Amino acid sequence: MRDLRDEGGNESCQTSPSSSLEAMLDNIRSAWNVGSMFRTADGLGIRRLHLCGLTPTPENAKVIKTSLGGERNVAWRYYRDGVAAATALVAQGYRLWALERHPGAQPLAGASRHLPGPPIVLVVGNEVCGVDPGILEQCERVVYIPMSGVKHSFNVAVAFGIAAHVLDHADRQITGERTTHR
Repeated sequence: MRDLRDEGGNESCQTSPSSSLEAMLDNIRSAWNVGSMFRTADGLGIRRLHLCGLTPTPENAKVIKTSLGGERNVAWRYYRDGVAAATALVAQGYRLWALERHPGAQPLAGASRHLPGPPIVLVVGNEVCGVDPGILEQCERVVYIPMSGVKHSFNVAVAFGIAAHVLDHADRQITGERTTHR
């Protein structure tokens, strides 16, 4: 299989991940959002971020500023083509779960009973257009965060943080693994 890493990445990071969760950031426009997601991924011990399409990488000064060093602690790869990256991840045995308001999506909280099994890649999409339909077609599950207010969605970085925390916490409860307090 050919290497889909088009523009580089950081596979060697300073800390070892404590979670089996990985995430795909599909065409995220804002470098500030990406930096926030790196910081969240670092805090949760997420294994790797897959950056796709126009998503800024940690070479971007705004990503570095917002992540506060998190970009050095989380392994990442960049792919020009998110659909091809999703195809490769599925072929490697990963399960893709998209975070998206979509017909047939299920509430995030109820999805934890489906966690046992191969590793999950949480897919979050563009702030305006959402997850690429070609990636959605490859997702085993589509989940959403129920909303009570007027708005129907959170900022993508906030939604990523909520979803990643819920999935990581549920996985740790299932496996009996504890979180560390530093």
